[in-house]
Amino acid sequence: MKRYFLLFFCFASVSFLLTSCAKESATVTFTALSDYYPLQTGRVFIYRLDSSIIPISGSELLVKSYHAKDSIADTIRDNMMRLSYRIYRFVTDTLETQPWQNTGTFYVTPGEQTFEFVDDNNLRFIKLKQPLRDYFSWDGNSYIETKTATSPYQYLDGWNYTYQNLGMPYTVEKGTLDNTVTVVQQDETSPPGPFDVGSYQQRNYSVEVYAKDIGLVYKELIHWTWQTTPPPAKFDNDSYGIKLSLIDYR
Repeated sequence: MKRYFLLFFCFASVSFLLTSCAKESATVTFTALSDYYPLQTGRVFIYRLDSSIIPISGSELLVKSYHAKDSIADTIRDNMMRLSYRIYRFVTDTLETQPWQNTGTFYVTPGEQTFEFVDDNNLRFIKLKQPLRDYFSWDGNSYIETKTATSPYQYLDGWNYTYQNLGMPYTVEKGTLDNTVTVVQQDETSPPGPFDVGSYQQRNYSVEVYAKDIGLVYKELIHWTWQTTPPPAKFDNDSYGIKLSLIDYR
């Protein structure tokens, strides 16, 4: 009888521990995406913008610098009736002596599981996704048609967005921000190796950094294809680059 009672007690104890663990794991929560991408109409962000373009010769990438202003103007509903925020981008010279010129309109659709961003070419990107933790990854360009031979966005195919350095500081034009998360979107050179003017090569690199209670504070994207045929060797016309670094926000 004592032996039976002992076995029953052990079984009951194990069952209790398993049940407790199951209940505990069921209550695990992750940081809200909105903590790192808060959206509110009227907010304004000023960035230094370095834009890489191709001059007439096509043999180099020329960098031109500006100040960019992103203004969260209002809210709308997307085609699935989800609440979205409309953002206008304006640019001027780095001394801000010239009038601000509107250069684009973007949309951000926040949700519990994803934050989606639609650019002025109507390309939809999944910028953030749950769970927000280091090394979690997802296909951030899955809404973009990249598979057909005629697609101008083949270079965006299969980008594996990955979180890094959650909660770590990051330095931008404004200074060092204490709590950020880095999203490495792509880092590929094909074929790999150093740049050689005598050989074909394509480079795709993209990273974004978000700061807690602020939003996007840094962005860098470079896409170029170096063609050697037909001569002369030069960059493809769709090669470009952009770098944003937060100066201020309000």
